[in-house]
Amino acid sequence: MELSVLCGGKLDAPLKFTVYDYESSGKHVDMGHMETTVNALVNAAKNKTSMALQWRHEPAGTIIIQKAEVSGMEQITDGVQNISVSGVPAPAPAPGRPAVAPALASASFIDYISGGCELNVVVAIDFTGSNGDPRKPGTLHHIDKNSRNQYEQAMAAIVSTLLKYDSDQKIPVLGFGAKYDGVVRHCFQCGTSPEAHGLQGVLDAYDATFKTGLIMSKPTVFSEVMEGAAAHATQAFNAAVAKGSQSYTILLILTDGAVSDVNATAACLSKISDSPMSVVIVGVGTADFSAMQFLDDLNAGGGGPRDIVQFVPFNQYANSSHSLTQATLEEIPRQLEGYFKSKNIAPGRPVIRTDSGIMVEDEEDEVDLSLDFGDEEEIVISSGGDDFVDGFKAS
Repeated sequence: MELSVLCGGKLDAPLKFTVYDYESSGKHVDMGHMETTVNALVNAAKNKTSMALQWRHEPAGTIIIQKAEVSGMEQITDGVQNISVSGVPAPAPAPGRPAVAPALASASFIDYISGGCELNVVVAIDFTGSNGDPRKPGTLHHIDKNSRNQYEQAMAAIVSTLLKYDSDQKIPVLGFGAKYDGVVRHCFQCGTSPEAHGLQGVLDAYDATFKTGLIMSKPTVFSEVMEGAAAHATQAFNAAVAKGSQSYTILLILTDGAVSDVNATAACLSKISDSPMSVVIVGVGTADFSAMQFLDDLNAGGGGPRDIVQFVPFNQYANSSHSLTQATLEEIPRQLEGYFKSKNIAPGRPVIRTDSGIMVEDEEDEVDLSLDFGDEEEIVISSGGDDFVDGFKAS
């Protein structure tokens, strides 16, 4: 935004910022405010310091300024310098004045999101037998109308955050590690539609899967859902480009154990690393996930394929949905920036979103979910299953 408009070009003029929690009803919740200056913002970003919020004269948390800089020293007719602060949505340029995109080298995640880049979400859920019999309390997939299991908690925390940047609210929900018609499927559709709508649609699709005649089986294989999500991400990206926009996809994988084939998983990640996508893996339950650290370390050192993976064990953040969301999504900004910059794609012109444009919402035993509660080597759901659909394919 031009400083001649923001604060009359005075870098030490007081500015007041108010932070709101977005609500789809339009009744956004005031979370606090702070008073600062342009110079203070620039210094806070440079020194990586936080700024305090106040609400009714009480401390209300802090804000971290990721990026703030003064640029563009060209003169305007009244003698006030035309200076802009990067990352702040700018007004539409005056007639005859060309739009100026931020320099690619300094473009940030905020620049891309402000420029209209949407985050698409794909959810993939582990239905292997090691999760236990979902009819029994205490197992990882146990459905209790009075409380959410760890799979549901993770979906609610992470998906609800990402949906704030996804205008159509359509989310493919996939499953892996279960048998249909005697065949283990490593990528199948959950729910009755290829895409669920909103968070509640995701939770409903998850719940409906237990009524489809599946056998919770083994092994734990991520490669098919990752390849399918990469294809979906590329398709969504191309569709956005055709409309003059941008998109980026986050694949959320929820699992109770380590992958069965480490080498195959590493090869798959290398193959899809050039896709407009990040992979977030959340480990639920009490398993030893140390073997999954290779996913985070795979390409973290640079010099090879782009790093697109973040792994987080749920139990480390089970007491705070905010902490879980922060931990699982902390690498997304860097990964998104890395993809677009590797393709020499600059952020779009800043847009202002309106309420109408945003809607917020080890060896495994097979487990048989039949009506027989005896001790079995498999867990079978005896009803449904006739409408099995491969992941990402229309029903």
